[in-house]
Amino acid sequence: MSFARVRALVVVGLLAVFALVFVVIALVRDTQSNAGTAEGCPKSWPLADVTLREPKDVKINVYNGTDEAGLAGSVADDFRNRKFQVKKEGNAPKQVDDVAVLRFGPKGVGSAHLLRAYFLDNADPQFDIKRKDDTVDVILGNSFQQLATTTEVNQSLGDLGSPVAPPGTCPAPVDK
Repeated sequence: MSFARVRALVVVGLLAVFALVFVVIALVRDTQSNAGTAEGCPKSWPLADVTLREPKDVKINVYNGTDEAGLAGSVADDFRNRKFQVKKEGNAPKQVDDVAVLRFGPKGVGSAHLLRAYFLDNADPQFDIKRKDDTVDVILGNSFQQLATTTEVNQSLGDLGSPVAPPGTCPAPVDK
């Protein structure tokens, strides 16, 4: 073996050792190991479920906030065809001018995030910190025309990014 080849192997070996030492030090000194968990949050704050759900795992109530008769039923059927769990449908107590209003609690944060994509982020999210269930109330408004297509939903989810815990809550630990 020539001297040049031995020298090259020594240099490559030293680089590999330095890289290994660097990785070990980076892992040991990692200060973000608890990022995105509830550690460090006040005990009185509720845990927000920020897991982005699949439609089959999302429970919704659909309410009609317009003068159009039967709108809640037809949109509820659209949601059922998209595999959502529609629990209730009916008329809202008062009219809504927006496209839609999404009402949810800490357990419905990820579900509401998904539903925002079905309204192309034009729905008004209304978070209720005292709400205990994981159901999202969808109140259709006068500006509602139709639910987004699958492609539009996927694009909207990309634009929205990941669900974020609302103010006054902590993100729940994610099961791995």
